[in-house]
Amino acid sequence: MTNNGMVVCPQPEAAEAGVEILRAGGNAVDAAIATALAQTVVDPLMCGIAGFGSLAVYKPADGAHEYIDFHAPAPQATRPDMWADLVEGETRDGFGFVLKGRVNDLGYQSICVPAALKAYEAAHKAHGKLPWKEVCAPAIAWAEDGYFVRPAMYAFWIDEGTMGRVSSTERLAYSASGRAMYCRPDGSPKTIGTPLRNPDYAATLRTIAAGGADAFYRGEIADRIVADMAANGGLIGRADLESYQPVRTAPLVGSYRGRRIATNQPPGGGVMLLEMLNILEGFDLAGIGHNTPEYLRVVCEAMKRATVDKDRFVGDPAFVDVPLDRLTGKDYAAGLAAAIRRGEKASVARLQATDLVPKDTTHLSVVDADGNCVAMTHSLGMPSGVITGGLGFMYNGCMGVFDPRPGRAGSLAPGKSRFSAMCPTIVFEDDRPLLVLGAPGGTQIVMGVLQAILNVLDFGMTMPEAAAAPRFSSTSNAIDVSNRIPRSVTRELEAQGYEVIRNPFGFTIGWVHGIRILPDRLDGAADPGRDGVALSA
Repeated sequence: MTNNGMVVCPQPEAAEAGVEILRAGGNAVDAAIATALAQTVVDPLMCGIAGFGSLAVYKPADGAHEYIDFHAPAPQATRPDMWADLVEGETRDGFGFVLKGRVNDLGYQSICVPAALKAYEAAHKAHGKLPWKEVCAPAIAWAEDGYFVRPAMYAFWIDEGTMGRVSSTERLAYSASGRAMYCRPDGSPKTIGTPLRNPDYAATLRTIAAGGADAFYRGEIADRIVADMAANGGLIGRADLESYQPVRTAPLVGSYRGRRIATNQPPGGGVMLLEMLNILEGFDLAGIGHNTPEYLRVVCEAMKRATVDKDRFVGDPAFVDVPLDRLTGKDYAAGLAAAIRRGEKASVARLQATDLVPKDTTHLSVVDADGNCVAMTHSLGMPSGVITGGLGFMYNGCMGVFDPRPGRAGSLAPGKSRFSAMCPTIVFEDDRPLLVLGAPGGTQIVMGVLQAILNVLDFGMTMPEAAAAPRFSSTSNAIDVSNRIPRSVTRELEAQGYEVIRNPFGFTIGWVHGIRILPDRLDGAADPGRDGVALSA
């Protein structure tokens, strides 16, 4: 390969951090962790060291191909029925529940065990090349020297929330530290172009650079976290921090039209991705035509069937017996495809559905000059708003996606991780990586990744074309479409009895960031719906 490597992510500052590490002699893992740490600085509601995620590593020279999954578990103080009498509704796309008092959505009880930092360090220890301090240095510099509010960041900050879910502005302003860093005197978010610095977080990152993740999970930072949680009714205790470990697993592997698809295990979204690809393999999608009414119908019915199966069967495999062989099997998919051909409509049950569609989470894709590949999606969920005074980072809000009704795949339990649609994925052709990709976008993540793969494999698109093509989704009985899909298309679907909901944004429904690996070059793309870049080293 004649390239020097590439970093693709939604934040230019973070991509610069990753490229800086590649140019300093680091490998794709070093660059990915440097990028991720920088993302926690420059996109503080999208991800953080107290967040969660899923990381794919492929290192051909070492024969290494694994996932480091860090789905934040519920604290040990969690009780399965503790919120059963507070249920008011469920989001239309299945991304969480609305409870009285919003206890699962904002504040200290919404926080699951911080997982991200331990996973970053585990990936670096197993596969990195440069010293940990050097990998941490770019993020420290961004926190100390500053950055500014970008358009996509601001668009998320002013998100108003709907139907009882908390607005992003409330999350920013929940803590004194958040108000001071991110809000104007009237409490509204700082606007596009406003400089931001985070000296508290720079100090935290310096401590972590010197002491590793132990400083956070067992040392002085842990002391401050535990004290803050105890003082404010949080569920997290010292044992939660000290016992947490990410999970290292083999990829979940499937195939699509002769290509090998390597994605993540449950509770990640990889099972949905493989199920949908298996269903769609039974259709001549190129013959149907890209984004035609019939294409939307077929793909959305595949999405709905995978969503029904996810809701019923997919959860933390340590707590739920996920029927993976069945859900990812070609025979099962063939039966679902036959039903779609007959015109049968799947029904996705939602409890008093609200209209909130999440926009949180971030992603990075990295390929280095030696062909090592990393795809990582990480997030705070719908962030809790909590920032412990003097530490500078926000905690995740992962409790909001658990089902508060006991006895279900996604129900609450101590130590249990929630389902996430995150599905960082590597597509192989002839045993060589062809696509390294993933996306932010809540429950819509897997739908965005699916369509990008179809765009490349079925329609011959480049990576920029695949990331920019108008998308759609169906994670309920409605079909959501971006505003660049013509009304002539959606009118035909409405004539067939579908409810179509038009999103005012032209670039929406997952934000794909990926790299296509060609024999002589890397073809990378940052989704135009965010502020990102594809930077070559």
